[in-house]
Formats: sequence, structure tokens, C-alpha cells
Amino acid sequence: MLRFEPIEETWRIVSGEFPLALLETLYATLLAAAFAILIGLPLGVLLVAGESDGVLPLPKWVMKALNVLINILRSVPFIILMILVIPLTRLIVGKAYGTLASVVPLVIAAFPFVARLTESSLREVDPNLIEMAQSLGATPFQIITKVMLKESVPSLLSNLTIAITTILGYTAMSGAVGGGGLGKLAITYGYNRYMYGVMTAAVILLVVLVQLFQSVGTRLAAKSDKRRR
Repeated sequence: MLRFEPIEETWRIVSGEFPLALLETLYATLLAAAFAILIGLPLGVLLVAGESDGVLPLPKWVMKALNVLINILRSVPFIILMILVIPLTRLIVGKAYGTLASVVPLVIAAFPFVARLTESSLREVDPNLIEMAQSLGATPFQIITKVMLKESVPSLLSNLTIAITTILGYTAMSGAVGGGGLGKLAITYGYNRYMYGVMTAAVILLVVLVQLFQSVGTRLAAKSDKRRR
């Protein structure tokens, strides 16, 4: 049964272990987000530009393979995915536990999500702008970088903010299989030791981080939106 431990004990754990756990959570979130964007953003571009009527048509089997891969990875629950990729995590990091090790499944879970969000943002671009660029002789690369990506910046920023907050939530789950950060403390003290106060503090801090990321992302998206100027 959950219990409220003495305030002194809660404060001792919060002041002693939470600073490092917070840094671990931020480290895993931002590093995983960077790699997920690095992989997912180009894939999202290919999902739109590579269509038969896109600016950079790709063979149908390539497009089908990309969609199947992304759909498969998105359909696997994160807690199961972490276990499935343990061999890959050991191969890359050298161990299957710890903060750095948790980045591998985080990236694998997040980059398909980023790809779909990027695809969604690019499909919002006015087709007339793309046709105009084509009529002016722009190359596919120029159309992608100077029209499609440039015009979808506000939507991309909003969607990538969603991706980052989702990754932050995944870091909490990674604590169940040896990942570090606030999730580990919440599980170690809240679930294993039934220390409700410590778990509540971890949850509150995670909520604050989500609000912080969301506020920054929303503000950046609003500033980049030319329609509001």
C-alpha cells in the first residue's frame, strides 16, 4: 500500500538524488531527440517528396518499405521495444542499462514518430508554391529546402515539440528496465518501496519539464509563423 513517508526523508531523497536524475533525464531526452530528428526528418521528407507525383519520385518498393518499417516500429509498445533492442543496445553502447543505454531504444521509438510528424507538416504546404518553384526551374533539392521545409517551419516546430515531450515521457518508462533519470527514482521509490511522496515529486518535476518544453516550442512556432506578422 502506498504511504506518505516523513517530509524529512522525502526532502533528503529529493535534494540528494533528484539533481543528478534531472540531468540524466534532460541528457537522455535531448540526445535522443537530436538523433531522432536527424533520422526522422529526412525520412519524413522522403515520404512526401518520394511519391509518384512528388518532387523526387522514388521506386514504389522503396516507398512501401519505408512505410512498412515506420509503421512496424510505431506499433511496438515502448516497454517491449526496449527489451527487443537490448542486443543492439549492448552492441552500440556496450551495456544494456544506464542513461546512455536508454538513448538507443528512445531513438528507435522516436524517429518513426518524427518521420510521420514531418510528413504531416510537409503535406500542409500549399501545392501551388511547389508548382511555381518547379515552373521557375528549381531543382528538387531547392524545392525541398527552400519551399517545403521553409514554409512548414511553424508546423514542424510544433510537431517536433510534441515529439520531444513524448520522448521525455518515454525516459520515465525506461527506468523500468535499468534506465536512469527521474523515471528510475519514481519506480525505485514509488513502486518498489511504496514511497508516495518521492514518486509524486518525480511526477511533478516531469510535468514541469513537459510544460517548459511545450512553452518554448509553442513560442518558437508562433515567432516563425509569417501569417501572424
